[in-house]
Amino acid sequence: MSKPLTDIKVLDFTWVLSGPYASMVLSDLGADVIKVERPPWGDVARTSGPYQNGWSGYFFSINRGKRSVSIDLQRREGQALILDLVEKVDVVMENFTPGTMERLGIGYETLRKRNPGLIYASTSGFGQTGPYRDYPAVDIIVQGMGGVMSITGEPDGDPVRPGVSYGDIVAGLYTAIGILAALHDKQQTGEGQSIDISMLDAQVSVLENAIMRYFVTGKVPTPLGTRHPSATPFQAFPTKDGWIVVALAFRDEQWPILCALLGVTDLIDDPRFDTGPKRTANHSVLEPLLFEAFRRKPSEHWLKEFLAADIPSGPLNTISDVVADPQVKHREMIQEVTHPVAGTMPVANTPIRLSRSESGISGPPPSMGEHTAEVLSELLGLGLEEVEQLRASGVVATEGGPDISELTR
Repeated sequence: MSKPLTDIKVLDFTWVLSGPYASMVLSDLGADVIKVERPPWGDVARTSGPYQNGWSGYFFSINRGKRSVSIDLQRREGQALILDLVEKVDVVMENFTPGTMERLGIGYETLRKRNPGLIYASTSGFGQTGPYRDYPAVDIIVQGMGGVMSITGEPDGDPVRPGVSYGDIVAGLYTAIGILAALHDKQQTGEGQSIDISMLDAQVSVLENAIMRYFVTGKVPTPLGTRHPSATPFQAFPTKDGWIVVALAFRDEQWPILCALLGVTDLIDDPRFDTGPKRTANHSVLEPLLFEAFRRKPSEHWLKEFLAADIPSGPLNTISDVVADPQVKHREMIQEVTHPVAGTMPVANTPIRLSRSESGISGPPPSMGEHTAEVLSELLGLGLEEVEQLRASGVVATEGGPDISELTR
């Protein structure tokens, strides 16, 4: 089996997280992702800790399987190299502030003249249009502006940022989806197009029932802890030795079974709790009663009982629990990647499983400029002497440049 995107070449100008996450998705599906980095240091994510043998674990985890070319985009000669490379690729990706690529002379309108079938994906904080277009944005900014922090945390508590970079990751996933859709359209029409992904737009798109509830009820959603706004019980519960998660969702027939297992049969026909909507409306009364019952036994006892009764439930795992979980291991979701300098580092694998095609991590992340000579020779036919002249003049950098660990001391 081969990977489905092995015929796709991507010229990737992205940096830090949202864009690199998107190109990581494409790389795991087989695309040849050529990461363009500015000499001498490259993607600033290379300087983000923690480190292993001088290598950023942050950079390592989301740039695996890519190739790196180092070209100074401020130099006219560097821009000329990019224009030539664009003729040889299918996709260009960037996540700079809008207008940056145009100022460098390599914006979409310029590049499409060299390659009319080009897919050009831009990921930014607020998109290429609108009153916030030029505002700077990072993950927590769009999480705050996008509303997710206002509904995360405990009731009446301070705002809480989710434990992952939700703003970057969601935008990265939508960028990858947009690129795949544009590639499919190109198969039908032969034409390329630009893609405009806004991190704020992406946040709004995944607010799912929060926006719906606001418009239907007129009430502003607020944090509910681990609870669901319209299904009860549907949350984390404290046990004798930890926490578990139980979710009846919308199956009222499971309520009497849960009560019987918990030893609170008096709640089954209690008129305050005998339907899902009533349990939600009276959750402040019901929750402490359930908490008391759950605390009587350890987590393993409850999970065994609930799963035998087909009640959706699971442990509330720490990260160390997750990576050791037998289901996670069976699905090979943690994969070791070995780099000649950084050594071996376990990282999260792609969750995409295809019946006829392969998917997965293609190899280690690149050193800065590791593939400059290779790519310029392969795609543009430049000889080693020509590449050396470009390196000597500072237009490009090749592997063996400044040690990135100098910035991490």
